[in-house]
Amino acid sequence: MSKYEHLLSPIKIGETTVKNRIFMPPLSTNLADKGYVTDELVEHYKARAKGGVGLFVTEVVTVEPTYCYLPGDMCIYDDSFIPGWKKLADGVHEYGAKILPQLFHPAHMAFPLPGTPRLIAPSNVGPYYAKEAPRAVTKEELKVIIRQFGEAAKRAQIAGADGVEIHAAHAHGLLGGFLSPLYNKRTDEYGGDIDHRLRLTLEVIEEVRRVCGKNFIIDVRISGSEYTDGGLNLNDMIYVAKQLEKAGVDFLHVSGGTTIARGSSIPAPGTPMGSHAATAAEIKKYVSIPVATVGRITEPWIAEELIANGKADICMIGRANLCDPEFANKVAAEKADDIRPCIGCLRCLNGIMFGKRVACTVNPSFELENEDTLAPAAEKKNVLVIGSGPAGMEAAFVAAKRGHHVVLCEKDAELGGLMRIAAVPIAKQDLTRLIQYMARRLEGAGVEVRLNCTVDKAMLEGEFKGYEVIAGAGAQPIVVPAFTGFKQWMTADDVLAGRAFPGRKIVVIGGGSVGCETADYLAPLVNDLYPRNREITLLEMAPGVMASESGPGRSLLVQRMMAKGVQMICGAKVEKVDESSIWYTRDGQQHCIADADTLVLAMGYKADPALEEMLKAAGASYHLIGDANKVGTIKDAIGAGYETAKAL
Repeated sequence: MSKYEHLLSPIKIGETTVKNRIFMPPLSTNLADKGYVTDELVEHYKARAKGGVGLFVTEVVTVEPTYCYLPGDMCIYDDSFIPGWKKLADGVHEYGAKILPQLFHPAHMAFPLPGTPRLIAPSNVGPYYAKEAPRAVTKEELKVIIRQFGEAAKRAQIAGADGVEIHAAHAHGLLGGFLSPLYNKRTDEYGGDIDHRLRLTLEVIEEVRRVCGKNFIIDVRISGSEYTDGGLNLNDMIYVAKQLEKAGVDFLHVSGGTTIARGSSIPAPGTPMGSHAATAAEIKKYVSIPVATVGRITEPWIAEELIANGKADICMIGRANLCDPEFANKVAAEKADDIRPCIGCLRCLNGIMFGKRVACTVNPSFELENEDTLAPAAEKKNVLVIGSGPAGMEAAFVAAKRGHHVVLCEKDAELGGLMRIAAVPIAKQDLTRLIQYMARRLEGAGVEVRLNCTVDKAMLEGEFKGYEVIAGAGAQPIVVPAFTGFKQWMTADDVLAGRAFPGRKIVVIGGGSVGCETADYLAPLVNDLYPRNREITLLEMAPGVMASESGPGRSLLVQRMMAKGVQMICGAKVEKVDESSIWYTRDGQQHCIADADTLVLAMGYKADPALEEMLKAAGASYHLIGDANKVGTIKDAIGAGYETAKAL
């Protein structure tokens, strides 16, 4: 009996049987070309179909030409799109998977490309970031849009798709907006009570079923609750689910939250897995059609538990399948330790919002040539890797997999480098899984790992003479000498590594990711004015904290700091520090903090030039990667390690 027998069991959806319950939900890729399916996009889905996914719901597919959601998303608003869709459907069918395009009208959430007319919406209510209020769509326009949904579904059917998903979740787009009282303020037959707000979605379902017939899956994505005052709640959505079943929907994709309330629909790192499972489980009690749950289902055990315990019939597993295309096959083989771990960082989403192609922190390549398909090196070399941070471990693995003889030297007693410190703050614990995964791969690839081994010039000129050297020994915290006169100072790394222990009244200089994570880590879990609570003041020179970050992770971190009483002072330039006081200027005024007992420096990192100087002096052939070359993110480091070793 399989450890994951429920997850791997087939399920009947309408008239169609799907081979397992590992479904992949919509994840934008920006791989389409002006709405058309590209070969890259086909290969992206085929890789995951080959990897064992049972059914795909594709990224957003717009049903009409006027309003664009994301420039790199797919369209199906006329027959010219059918050939590309046929290629995509045939590609996933080759491996026994099913595919549903997610039909969507962006309405008030459309991307305002030049020349786009005024956005439409249920009412003249739009998102907070809009530059103008949308106009209310007319009933005559709705008749056209309903027909466009049906025509789009028919094109998908002609192309060989197994059905469609109708997106009515997250108060998002036209249908989600009509359903939600947050956006629907109409007083005609499409507004008011829940039946009237649901009417448009039901009319779309009716039209799709009319033109596509019975043997065609119709799935509707809904929010089990919008988790916000004035929005849809669980009682509303139980009722909606019943009406959708009566309308002939084949299964329900129960998500939650809204796209505007950051972190509510797409959960941030460190939040509970199965983030929308509670509402899915409740809705499942009241319908007889299958119910799918979604949201941070990144490990197979939680997916199996949700189905085995009756919380859902299907698990929508998105980011984990993006991170490791072989996720489902590894589950079936009971090789969960070999699954490339999704760390929940949402780099895959954040880049999409700025028009970039889909990418992943942990998986450095979604191209046809990737970690799983690397070609052997034409010439086998001896390779020395210095440092076992993410860049070093990636480089060592890739080099060894390509056939090189690889020795990795790490000065500390454990692998991981600065990633071990990065895993310490709240909500960063998934990095420990990444370290374990990368370490296991080194062993499997035959890399010789030497711990407590500091490479010096003599070793480079002796044992490692003639080796190709890849140096990824990380970076050092920036320390301003003028700030080290304070009575007790330490770096954020010192705090997180346990090398130093701060007092009760702490000033953190630096409001980037590291400074904020350290402040959050040090602050009291409950802001209740308890006498032994720490008091944290964070000084940031920029107008805001974490200026280079976006998305749910940043949002929840800032919210936690606010709830814990961390005093964040932005636009503050530290001018002077002596043994007992810290002076800063803000808005032209000078301020002094005279009661702090600890100063924590979190002003970024810099590469250590001594490493390159040693390599040059030894006459080594070398490559600097990761922070040793340019300080960046874990994604940057893994990418540099991969590309460098691939080119050897």
